[in-house]
Amino acid sequence: MKIAGVDPATLSPEYTLVLPRGEDVIVFKARGLPDFDEFHKFVPEPIPPKKMTRDGLVADANNLDYKNDMEIYAKRRLAYMVIKSLEPTGIEWETAKPEDPGSWTKWEDDFKAAGFTQIEIGRITGLVLEANCLDEAKLKQAREVFLRGPQPASEGTDGLTIEPASTPSGDLAQG
Repeated sequence: MKIAGVDPATLSPEYTLVLPRGEDVIVFKARGLPDFDEFHKFVPEPIPPKKMTRDGLVADANNLDYKNDMEIYAKRRLAYMVIKSLEPTGIEWETAKPEDPGSWTKWEDDFKAAGFTQIEIGRITGLVLEANCLDEAKLKQAREVFLRGPQPASEGTDGLTIEPASTPSGDLAQG
């Protein structure tokens, strides 16, 4: 597929976060998930129980067991999004295992055990959410790029475009 001559698959789908560690850095890369089909194979969405009313059987979304199941479902969904979106980073998880849905919610514990602060974990989570959402800021930036139109490529130069006042030997440059 091409859109206006551009294959969307050739555009970088990754977002990057760089966290400082003294003189070194830790680089996180996140990729948006195309869908949640794989997630739903492991974790089906809870279905509320039915209750009898004067209108007949209706879903009881206020049932406490259902609410608890939905809370667990939401935590696992976020955990799945974090683990799968951060795959380009190459993280070797200690307790959160991609193949074990019951362990997914331990992703934050793994980061804490590795010495990340709550603020850093928040930034990492923000990166995951940024990779998986289309917000107004991204749309605005895309509109601005579109409205500017195609930009001519800058002409390359083989060297300086002005003469330096001096050279390393101290002699004046001749023009």
